[in-house]
Amino acid sequence: MVLTSTTIESTVGDVLKAVGAWRTGHFLLTSGLHSDQYMQCQRVMQYPQFGDLLADLLVEKLAEINVKPEVVVGPALGAVHWEVFVASALERKALLENSRSSLAGLLQRPEDTYKAVEQAIRPESINSMVKAVFAERAGGSDEFSIRRGIELDPGTKVLVVEDVTTTGGSAKKVVELISSLGAKPIAVAAIVDRSGGKAQFDVPFVSLLKLNLATFQPEECPLCKSGSSAEKPGSSKK
Repeated sequence: MVLTSTTIESTVGDVLKAVGAWRTGHFLLTSGLHSDQYMQCQRVMQYPQFGDLLADLLVEKLAEINVKPEVVVGPALGAVHWEVFVASALERKALLENSRSSLAGLLQRPEDTYKAVEQAIRPESINSMVKAVFAERAGGSDEFSIRRGIELDPGTKVLVVEDVTTTGGSAKKVVELISSLGAKPIAVAAIVDRSGGKAQFDVPFVSLLKLNLATFQPEECPLCKSGSSAEKPGSSKK
């Protein structure tokens, strides 16, 4: 059964709230804007079953528009782990469609494991796997790079994933990075689009939950004017 957009959005919202990822207060977002609501999706990623659920839902939405990436790239730190969940979900879907078992699944049948691993480590098999990569800001730079010995081949089809999109600034920088490396960005996807539809890209943009949450420039923030101090999520030990 195909889930409706309303059912998907309700499910995602329930998961975010259940694990304390949907927070209220006074926050300084990565974009530099202030808001009274914040999505800390790493609280979801600590539970692999929820990470798998959201990734499977996203992959179904990507399939509807025929997005089939070879590599999934996410900007650190927000999308760390998420890019792995999405790449894994893409592989699960491909295996299911081709009636094949994953390597992990073969552990249930030890007699098949060695043969399967022998097949999987062949260059042609490795090259067919969906890869998961994170882009990072290095040395205090505001620009992203892909490091740690990982390279993207020219023409590789790349999906850029974010946890939460506010202005789309980070994702746009990663899209530009991928293009500069000769690879081909084919879509951007997020768990939450909190831009109210304002985030726009030169490639298709897919999200699981669309919200129109208020954001403010720091000098215009009513929370600041009331005397409240903005919390930069991730900087507190609480």
